[in-house]
Amino acid sequence: MKHVVTLIDDPQRAQLQVRHVEAVCSALRSSGATPVDVDWLAEGVACDLPFSWPEQGDTASLEQDLRQALGDVSLDLAVQPAAGRRKRLLVADLESTIIQQEMLDELGELIGKREKIATITERSMRGEPNFEQALTERVALLAGLSEADLASVSKRMTLMAGAVTLVATLRRHGTYCALVSGGFTCFANPIGERLGFDLVRANELKLDDGTVSGEVVPPILGRDAKLEILLELCDGLSLSAAEAAAVGDGANDLAMLNEAGLGVAFRGKPLVRRAARYRLDHGDLTGLLFLQGYRSSEFVIPDGSS
Repeated sequence: MKHVVTLIDDPQRAQLQVRHVEAVCSALRSSGATPVDVDWLAEGVACDLPFSWPEQGDTASLEQDLRQALGDVSLDLAVQPAAGRRKRLLVADLESTIIQQEMLDELGELIGKREKIATITERSMRGEPNFEQALTERVALLAGLSEADLASVSKRMTLMAGAVTLVATLRRHGTYCALVSGGFTCFANPIGERLGFDLVRANELKLDDGTVSGEVVPPILGRDAKLEILLELCDGLSLSAAEAAAVGDGANDLAMLNEAGLGVAFRGKPLVRRAARYRLDHGDLTGLLFLQGYRSSEFVIPDGSS
């Protein structure tokens, strides 16, 4: 059975070298695999190492062996079947994935409760307490904020490196892109429009005469809902889950990450890094393109953005 190892560095560093490739090739041979020539996707940033592997081979275990062969080098690595790598659906989390911030934490700073809210956020991303409980608890602390406050805090949103290129490239190549957030529409909708996502789903803050009531309009979009949306989109697009990619960082993303053919923990919390089949700890969001075999020459970079 043909597989491929993909090695990825942070494009800002671009220090992926031949010695790293040789270390992985040597580990592949020691594991009984047969590597072929390296295929550079971007010089110094990403490469593919195709190899033949017995059908009964445990690729997850092999991946751990290859990581050990690299030692402490800050590179991302993934082992996948060579066939079917390019996905036709992307479902992406928003906060700490497509954007750098956790927006409830930012709102908490506005009212002097950032530390309290951030503590709950961190526990929630670890899966304790459950997402719905944590969201309800944090939103209750925001009662009294105005729509103007929400608009002001939305200006703090900054895109994660590679976000623009990721969405633009996938859409150019016919992939349907959905932004599915456990956060709120007041933040998700502007980002979805800015990046050109085909679909945006998020929770809605309940407002009373333009003031945050401290409640979420039900039903709450959490872990189960993210999975349901991924499956609904697969059904609507006549795709299997194996033809989908998903990316996120928190415990509420795990169900969709584990269902998708390419489910990637992006700079994920420890629980998510351990549980997700694929992960990007060092590279930016263009790593999702390299994982699908895209070359940097195929990237779409609108208006010089990244």
